[in-house]
Amino acid sequence: MTTAYKLVKAPRKASWEGEGTAGAGGVVTSYAKLVSRFGKPFGKSVDKKVDAEWVLRTKVGGTPIVVTIYNYKDGKAYNGPSGLPLSKIRNWHIGGSIGKGITGAKIVAIVKAALK
Repeated sequence: MTTAYKLVKAPRKASWEGEGTAGAGGVVTSYAKLVSRFGKPFGKSVDKKVDAEWVLRTKVGGTPIVVTIYNYKDGKAYNGPSGLPLSKIRNWHIGGSIGKGITGAKIVAIVKAALK
């Protein structure tokens, strides 16, 4: 039996929301699919390495976790005019609250299942 996890977008990006998450892996999908599933992303990061980021929440075995989906250093924020527009980005990074029995592979599996 497969457990379905509901990923819910954080209502706003608090300064701490994406902090403390670790790289878990990645997913190949379109910006449009991410928007259709999770809504509009939060904007670019202060350091301009990220153009779009979703900060999501779920629970695994009763443990609340934060999941992030974002591009990294391939968009226009970091590379200027030669960077990819969001509509052309296909490789998205996934981060999450890893620990307490929650692995990066588990977080990636949750995101991929949510995108089906």
